[in-house]
Amino acid sequence: MVNKIFLGLVLLGVPLSVIGSLLHWPSVIMFIVYCLTIVALAGFMGRATESLAIVMGPRIGGLLNATFGNAVELIISIFSLKAGLVGVVLASLTGSVLGNLLLVAGLSFFVGGTKYKRQKFNVFDARHNAGLMIFAVIVAFVIPEVFTQNMSESSTMSLSVGISIILILLYLAALFFKLVTHRGVYQHTEKPEEHEEEVPEWSKKKAIIILAAATLAVAYVSEKLVHTFSEVGETFGWSELFIGVIIVAIVGNAAEHASAVIMAYKNKMDVAVEIAVGSTLQVAMFVAPVLVLISLMYPTHMPLVFTMPELISMVTAVFLMIMISNDGETNWFEGLTLLAAYFIMGIGFYLL
Repeated sequence: MVNKIFLGLVLLGVPLSVIGSLLHWPSVIMFIVYCLTIVALAGFMGRATESLAIVMGPRIGGLLNATFGNAVELIISIFSLKAGLVGVVLASLTGSVLGNLLLVAGLSFFVGGTKYKRQKFNVFDARHNAGLMIFAVIVAFVIPEVFTQNMSESSTMSLSVGISIILILLYLAALFFKLVTHRGVYQHTEKPEEHEEEVPEWSKKKAIIILAAATLAVAYVSEKLVHTFSEVGETFGWSELFIGVIIVAIVGNAAEHASAVIMAYKNKMDVAVEIAVGSTLQVAMFVAPVLVLISLMYPTHMPLVFTMPELISMVTAVFLMIMISNDGETNWFEGLTLLAAYFIMGIGFYLL
């Protein structure tokens, strides 16, 4: 059912995006068309990546999910940087961290918890990820804020570039650790029945063609979407911060959000938690530093320095998620707690 809706949205949305931009339709209408089209295209990218992951094995599958999981957001952010909207990019990175840790995890725990009283997941993974989250969000994001108080613009940028390179190297090392040297070392031994043969939805060739086409379409629509931000913000009274934290983050990660909730409902909590937490780590340790380095090619550079509300929100989200997930099991009330935190922060960003 969802797949048919997504197909309809793509078949309608892509031509409308082209026609609307050529005929200069109102920005607000085009903003809605672009957002729905990107969400639907992200769904196709997710399905293609999943098929490739099954065909090519778990190691390459993990790497593919890492690369394409946040591809939509990365593309939107690159066009935003090109347009000089550094505030929107930093806000969307904040929104991704908050969205994954509070909204996605919260919805997954809540929806899964309404069906099962207790849901378990790999406690070793949870603890490993907890340390990485503290490093990626608290060490790598708070340090620039503290150290750059009395720094010049060029020194701030040098510090940001240095931190970005370290983050990318550590992220690659973390992938190597998980997919190569320690693959299977901390596996669950309780549920052998889950290792049934998975059948890919599409063949390898078809999946690669769909993935390439969807990525190109997302790149085109994203560029158009970025140009509607200022007018849409003025119309609805949304700040640059709110557009980045809530709108761009939700549009960029919509397909991921849906699949995490579906996995939790099927009681595949290891996968649901991996999507929520793995995606957060990917944003903090790979997407953000890559965007800092890409911004060097444009007139407006992006330092890795967030505003105080963004920083405090991310740090709070990390600690809350660690406290809730460190025991390796969840219930619906823990999910509701995460969702409540997300809505409190959402109201705050809306009123800023």
